Amino acid sequence: MAHPEKKPANGYIKTGISGFDGLFDKGIPKNTSTLIAGGTGSGKTIFCLQMLYNAAKNGEKCIFLSFEESEERLKKHMDDFGWDWRRLEEKGLLRIVKKEPFILTTNIEAMFAKAKGELLIDINEVLEIIPKGFHPDRLALDSVTAISSAFGKKEEGFRIFIQQLFNYFESLKVTSFLISETEQLPAVYSPGGVEEFLADGLIVLYAIQSGNIRENAIEVLKMRGAKHQKKIVAMQITDKGIEVYPDREVFGGIEKQK
Repeated sequence: MAHPEKKPANGYIKTGISGFDGLFDKGIPKNTSTLIAGGTGSGKTIFCLQMLYNAAKNGEKCIFLSFEESEERLKKHMDDFGWDWRRLEEKGLLRIVKKEPFILTTNIEAMFAKAKGELLIDINEVLEIIPKGFHPDRLALDSVTAISSAFGKKEEGFRIFIQQLFNYFESLKVTSFLISETEQLPAVYSPGGVEEFLADGLIVLYAIQSGNIRENAIEVLKMRGAKHQKKIVAMQITDKGIEVYPDREVFGGIEKQK
């Protein structure tokens, strides 16, 4: 028997991305976690940067935690789209932090040993995600795939860590977005195969090739506590950022290949 959707106690948020928010009746529930999954070049990092930039412009505190690209490269992306991130950084509303995944996993293994099997580790002590005195409203992590790769064959350690990471974000009362690198037409949406179940939401981005044309598309595959359109819709990465076209159909091959 299906359970009725619960109304979020903390309300909803908007991304500010043109056309995307129209896929929801009210928005993404606050203080939830959403997996942003997709293949190479599908626009995952841009989606998160744009969403955080829009939120910071509205006075929210936002942080982008990168385990892949450098701070300089991410800021260059924003410059390319004409986003004035410097003003927001000066106001303390937008932070971009680069972390090394292999250093992270070494620290995690040490913490596991210290916990002596109790699996009670201080996630923020390991990650140092949040700068002192900075209490974010929204957070993006790029990516769970990079963290998984750093764990190598230690799958159990990664699963324990990722579950605690989701719990940690929930305890912070932060709306979090975690990027996951997948195949262009994924059957599994995360490296561990469990992240899509731990997350409250799952947004999938596509860059599908048909002949000599590659078309971008996006869908909200699930979002607990929110009514949303259940279809794959067209998307474009323009010189101003991502634009979503809810009424524009995409190549029919996406559904067939999935």
